[in-house]
Amino acid sequence: MDKKSPLKPRSVLGRGLSALLSDAADLPENKPNPTCFDEIPLHEIQANPYQPRTDFDQEQLYELAESIRQHGIIQPITVRRLEPRVYQLISGERRLQASKIAGLTKIPAFIREANDQEILEMALIENIQRQDLNPIEIALSYQRLIAECNLKQEELAERVGKKRTTVANYIRLLKLPPTIQIALRDGTISMGHARALINIENIDLQLAIFQKAISEQWSVRQIEDAVRKLSTNNSAVSKNASPQNTQPDEIRILQQKLSSCMGTQVKIKIKGENRGEISIPYSSIEELNRILEIFPI
Repeated sequence: MDKKSPLKPRSVLGRGLSALLSDAADLPENKPNPTCFDEIPLHEIQANPYQPRTDFDQEQLYELAESIRQHGIIQPITVRRLEPRVYQLISGERRLQASKIAGLTKIPAFIREANDQEILEMALIENIQRQDLNPIEIALSYQRLIAECNLKQEELAERVGKKRTTVANYIRLLKLPPTIQIALRDGTISMGHARALINIENIDLQLAIFQKAISEQWSVRQIEDAVRKLSTNNSAVSKNASPQNTQPDEIRILQQKLSSCMGTQVKIKIKGENRGEISIPYSSIEELNRILEIFPI
């Protein structure tokens, strides 16, 4: 893929994928029409090597195939011509697969001129515009557009018709641990839950609160409250810290592990040789009862 070649349709992409198929009335008469329409034999169409989505629900494919048998193809696919009688799919993978299941031999298609980079950009943007994508799929598509099409977040936001902050929030989801990403992908937690968890820098604490939120079916507000409490406790520890009270690494690691286990900021204070105390703060009776359930008492 030539990443240095200029992207001629960028201003078009900013208006949505449908604008890619605009008529050629605005083009100079001495230039060839970049888009035409025809019915193409299915065996002449190659798969899109840049297809961002490879997992298709088989039941939905068969439902679409049945609809195609009854009503035909309502929305044509889009392809580019590689050579005479050889085409490559740009968009419409589900329609193409369902048409094969339905037993069609030809499919209506827009035939478009496009280079490799434009193909990737159009395929990713069409994928993003789907209604059934989960937040992780959207975030990965945004990341690919930025990395492989040399786009900045502002340019990407313009192309997909979103605010820059919206794009940034999706991409931030990819910083979450795999366990939380999987839960978000599968719908176990919402994007609101995930965005609240992102604000926890310590991964052990992040996972501990995530597990607690799952087991107790926390709302987004409850996670936000837990994050604020952690932030307040960390600020208090930082203000009271002094060079004389610097903890050894093994105590600091133990403190982090205990905090992860308890789901709250546990403090270990050294008071002398082989002496000290462990404090476990709580802010409500409910939280105290939760902590007590951890101990076999």
